[in-house]
Parts: sequence; structure tokens; C-alpha cells
Amino acid sequence: MKTIGLLGGMSWESTVSYYQTINRVVGQRLGGLHSARILLYSVDFAEIDCLQQGELWKEAGALLARAGRTLEAGGADFLVLCTNTMHKVAPQIEAAVSIPLLHIADATAERVVASGSRRVGLLGTRFTMEQEFYRCRLERHGLEVVVPSEGDRESVHRIIYEELCRGRVLESSRLVYGRIVAELVARGCEAVVLGCTEIGLLLRPSDSRVPLFDTAMIHAEEAARYALDEHGSCPIP
Repeated sequence: MKTIGLLGGMSWESTVSYYQTINRVVGQRLGGLHSARILLYSVDFAEIDCLQQGELWKEAGALLARAGRTLEAGGADFLVLCTNTMHKVAPQIEAAVSIPLLHIADATAERVVASGSRRVGLLGTRFTMEQEFYRCRLERHGLEVVVPSEGDRESVHRIIYEELCRGRVLESSRLVYGRIVAELVARGCEAVVLGCTEIGLLLRPSDSRVPLFDTAMIHAEEAARYALDEHGSCPIP
């Protein structure tokens, strides 16, 4: 079994889900008291948030690259960056280490394509919804990506940072997200990608008429499979 290096804390609320899901999958595959070999580097999210808001992506990438090197030095065989937004700096992290990084958008896109869906809605932080680094990665797999209107993007972003990252899961916000998902479906989306690792804490499958792809859950499941050599191919560079 490979040792997984988790780059977490962005936010820690969803990093908890990664740890639980990875260990659950490994336990199911191997049986008995088996669990995953995991190293976790959990950052102070306030530092990352400050760099995000200031558009200081190079500095944020350098911070996470140092964390990645620490995990590699500790014995990690591959890296899992437990956030969607910070995959913007994935190339910077990959350049700093000699071990693979399992990309969240690739893992998610493979799952969506396997389901037969092609036109998907994307929810996430405004960085993830509005910038090309994430949408283009999904599109490389043949997906057509649709994002909410400007006002709805602001609502999705605000709820992530002001509520979900702080452990607040409100029914009123679930209704807001449900309405936004419904509007994406009305625009022809066959599925919706929950492109922020916290959104799965809020939205449930029953909140949508189309499949919801929880990126945190998918990423964690693929990390467990990759650690057990069940992943069919190496991470896409």
C-alpha cells in the first residue's frame, strides 16, 4: 500500500471527510482492521485565504510547494491536495516534488464521463467558477462546463467562505444552492460538479433532479484506490 500525502486544512472541515473516506474505502477493500497509510500537512487556512483575496497565487503556490516537499520527505508516495481552488497552483507544487499529484478535476471528470453526462454545471468558489484553470481541466475530458449567473456565483462563494468553511450548515443556504442547481438544470446541465470540497457538507443527492458529483468524496475515493494500486493509470500531468 502506498503512503498518501494529504495537503489539507483548506478548510479543515472538508479535510475531515477526506480522512474518513480514504480509511473507509481501504477498510472495505482489505477487510479487518486495515486502514490507510496517511501523512497529513494541514495549513492555516487564514494564511491561504489572505493570499487568495490578494491574488497572490505565486506566494500561495510556494507555501503549498514547501508543504508538499515536507510530505515527500516524510515518506509520502503521492500527493492529494484537499481543495479545488488551490489546484490553480498545482503545477507549482508538481514542479517542487518528484512524486505524483492526484488532480481533483481529473478524478472528477473521469467519474462524470463514466456516468454518460457531458454538459455539467459547476459550483465552487468564484476563483474556481470564473478562472480557466479548473474549467479547462474538465473540458480536456470532453465535458461542456456551465457556471451560474454572476449574482448566483457571488452567493455560492459567500456561503462557502462565511458559512461552510466555518462549520455552519444552514437550511436557508441549502435552499439557495438548490435553486441555483435547478437553474443550471434548466439550462441543459445533465449533472452538477460540486467544485468546492465543502459543498458536499451542504447539498444532498435529494436536493437535485440530476446527479451531483461531490469532488471531495470522489477525490478521496480515488486516492484510496491509487494507494491500493487500483487506479488504472498514473495521474495526468
